[in-house]
Amino acid sequence: MEKKKVLLSVQDLDVKFRVRGRILKAIRGISLDIYENESIAIVGESGSGKSVFTKTFAGMLDSNGFVSNGHIIFHDEELSDTRAQLNDSARRSIASIKEKLNNFARLEPGASVYRELLALQAEKRDRYTLSEEDRAAQEKELNELRFQRAEVYNSKTAMDRSREKDKIKAAQEKISQLDAKIKELEAHNKEELRKQKEAAEHDTEFQQQYAKQEAELQKKYDALIHEKLSQDVLDRNEILAKEIYLSVARGDFIRRKKVMKKLMESFKEAMKLGIDWNDEVQHNSIYDGITPRVKYVSETNTELIGSCILDLAYMQFPKDWAQIRGKKIATVFQDPMTSLNPIITIGKQISSIIVKHQNCSEAQARVQALDLMQKVGIPNPVARYDDYPFQYSGGMRQRIVIAIALSCQPKILICDEPTTALDVTMQAQILQLIKDLQKEFNYTTVFITHDLGVVANIADRVAVVYGGQIIELGTVEDLFYEPRHPYTWALLSSLPQLAERNTALYSINGTPPSLYNDITGDAFAPRNPYCMKIDTLLEPPMFQVSDTHFAKTWLLDPDAPKIEKPEAICNLHERLMQAYNIQGV
Repeated sequence: MEKKKVLLSVQDLDVKFRVRGRILKAIRGISLDIYENESIAIVGESGSGKSVFTKTFAGMLDSNGFVSNGHIIFHDEELSDTRAQLNDSARRSIASIKEKLNNFARLEPGASVYRELLALQAEKRDRYTLSEEDRAAQEKELNELRFQRAEVYNSKTAMDRSREKDKIKAAQEKISQLDAKIKELEAHNKEELRKQKEAAEHDTEFQQQYAKQEAELQKKYDALIHEKLSQDVLDRNEILAKEIYLSVARGDFIRRKKVMKKLMESFKEAMKLGIDWNDEVQHNSIYDGITPRVKYVSETNTELIGSCILDLAYMQFPKDWAQIRGKKIATVFQDPMTSLNPIITIGKQISSIIVKHQNCSEAQARVQALDLMQKVGIPNPVARYDDYPFQYSGGMRQRIVIAIALSCQPKILICDEPTTALDVTMQAQILQLIKDLQKEFNYTTVFITHDLGVVANIADRVAVVYGGQIIELGTVEDLFYEPRHPYTWALLSSLPQLAERNTALYSINGTPPSLYNDITGDAFAPRNPYCMKIDTLLEPPMFQVSDTHFAKTWLLDPDAPKIEKPEAICNLHERLMQAYNIQGV
């Protein structure tokens, strides 16, 4: 199989949202490699998580959304290349960092004992508080009451004060009742916690045993942490000091000071725990939530050279995103008017992006903007340059949005259902335009769609998303010729393009699962006509069908009954090509 270069590597990604006192798990453990110059389609029903997934690596999550686990590593040599001047000031800073690391490194020999101490302290904390199951149950009950209150309150605010006084009064009474229940439950939970603490404090045997074990471990730990550092550790710390300096040097003075303080605390804890420095995952985790790690590569007499690990899951600073969003990762949305400013001319909207990201003059930007307008199919671009968005048709607006997205020649172009708002004829033109421009600009296309007809036209690979997980992944041929997940079968069966006269259009029974709740087993089980008992009990692993094809279904287990795909979706690829009048490429 041809070896492709990974452009974006998503690893075990979890994304959650805080919604009215509850946590919604929108993305649940997605792992996916996206390659250079490929077209990959993210397919699924509304609410499956496909748009949230791409918004995460474009830095466009809503303010109540956050990454709770996982990594999104962006491989870009231009952005990764990091250099810092190696002058006298830099050498003094590196020496100071190294001295601190050497002090921390003296704690490493006691790491195993330190972990025992932490475990002992955790055991004591557990005795002073409720069990994790009891805490989770209490929190769930409280959140449910708070959610009910928010729903009633929102309903009340939408009522007509002049006509619905009785309903408003009833809603207010319901709110008061819920407030009383919440207060009562909070008081009850507080009392339960007090009783638990009191019981632990009066457990004399436990207190004496804990004090004895803690004293023994502390004595053992103190005896270990005074060992002399080896030359290997000293050499390692010098490299680490240079890495830290490179990682911090990317920001301004105020940011450098804050980041340095947090990094030193993180490195101290890492050395106390005794992490494996050869394990890149553990090493990178020291920087998580603080700043991107810059790996030391080499140095000259005047310069330090490093390679930045761009983990988009933990990118925090606007300046960092300004180098990525638009310039390296661009997005085309389904409604072009949400992307265009109605009071600024079309040409100005393209040229301003070029000026911002390419550091060129207005005249140069105008030339590039006119060239892009020509390439995306705007007739007579010189005359249309000073037009406003309302003077363009829907299809032409979408072409302009594509021109803006490509103005900085991004590595990744995210197309979030870009043809949904267009008529069928214009859809085909826009899809062909994106394909043609990809050949010229060599970008990677990530297509978000629920239309599998679009997938047949434009995609190299397809990831089918359901319940915040990728449940099938393969080439477009894998998906249309040999789909293996029942959800994929259902999606393909419901294609309207394949409907015949006087026949009912197939639809998938039920609705997607609520992502507020923990999902047991296969998320698709309640809607799956081929559901087995194990589907309701255990989450299936991702089975490998071929080198390019993977599916997350128990039907692929060697012990599962052999079930063939529905007859309605046999020879599907050819039928779709005919329905869309697509020529093979």
